Amino acid sequence: MPLDSLSDFFQPGIEPASLQAVSRLTGAWPYLAVFVTLFRGGDEEVLMRLLVLRELGGRAEAPLWTPQEIAQRFAYLNDTKLATILGRLREGGLLVYDSDGGVYQLSEGARVALAALATMVDFAGDDVELGYLTSQVAAGQAVGQVSDEALKHLLARLNELYAEFEEALESQSEFRIRAAQHRLEAVWRWVAKSTEVVKSLTQDDTLSLLVLNQAQAIALAQSRMLALAGTFERRLAQLAAQRVHLGGSGLTSTDIADWLRRIAAGQLAHKLDACLSIAPEPAFLSTPELADVAEFELLARERAKACTMTLPGGEAAPLADAPEMERLLEAEAMYDVLLELGMSGAADAHISQAVLADSYNETAYRLSLLSLIGDPETSNDQSIVAALAKLPFSLQGGERVIEPDHPEVASLSDARLVAAAQKGS
Repeated sequence: MPLDSLSDFFQPGIEPASLQAVSRLTGAWPYLAVFVTLFRGGDEEVLMRLLVLRELGGRAEAPLWTPQEIAQRFAYLNDTKLATILGRLREGGLLVYDSDGGVYQLSEGARVALAALATMVDFAGDDVELGYLTSQVAAGQAVGQVSDEALKHLLARLNELYAEFEEALESQSEFRIRAAQHRLEAVWRWVAKSTEVVKSLTQDDTLSLLVLNQAQAIALAQSRMLALAGTFERRLAQLAAQRVHLGGSGLTSTDIADWLRRIAAGQLAHKLDACLSIAPEPAFLSTPELADVAEFELLARERAKACTMTLPGGEAAPLADAPEMERLLEAEAMYDVLLELGMSGAADAHISQAVLADSYNETAYRLSLLSLIGDPETSNDQSIVAALAKLPFSLQGGERVIEPDHPEVASLSDARLVAAAQKGS
């Protein structure tokens, strides 16, 4: 392509050949012209050209075609249309005719275009973009020619996906979050593939600093997406806890919202046909309501403006006695048991005699109080807990556990309460 014809697209004094971006495109123009030939014209024409070109390029064992073989292969196409397609491919340099052998074959540019199109067509589905971009980076890494532009496109797509997922989480919509979670699962295998490719790139010392920076940025974007997997689960669990259950029907507000989203507008209008009455004038605005509104606007509003609003003077709060300390019934009960053990002269007793109660919660509470026995800070108080701390006992043992005969307590520490006089023995 002559660069002189591009001068009209630039500002005066700008030389197109001095721009690197333009030079790269013009250098690749022989291959870009192949795509121009393929995709110029209407959709039907483009589709038929691709069909014919892919069929001609698909016979790898015999890449040369005679006119008779082409006519036989495309017997399902109109003869005139087929001749037009073949002529267009020949004019664009995609199909080369050897007059000596009387055969057709694909040009080099056509082979390159078919290879690129085949990769893109094979990645049809939800993951077409990320899968295709990952394959381009992996192919460049495999042959030792990583494209900086391919890395940029992959990084941009990862950032776009992350923004979509983050927006879905911020929307607090269960449906959007579930859709985004499904989308993440669909592209996850390509994220894993690109992780392997990027790991290989970061370990390659022969790559330029620019490519390595792009690879590190891609690795960072992948780690951010990895963190979103757990965020989806936590956010869905929070939304599930906010669901409203509709009586004993087993239905929730989410089920109703999902059903309303799926039903067509016409069906919904039909179901509401007998539930709503449509009147040409708003019947709910009757004369009494209008009179009340007028009275407020004419009288009450002006009356409120005329009133003087003054705050009462400050007064000292009345003195009040300190509230009676709440009785700790379980602590009192445990204190009585320990006091009884001490009065009976028992120098050594298992903790089960003091802590086992009727329920697990009571037993666990009593067990926690044992750690306060002998605590000097707790004993300075005047509460029942301080009285427990002053008892002449200490804990010994506890390396093993026992299984008491209790309906709610499965195991208990095998510790003992030793009187203070027996602590050193």
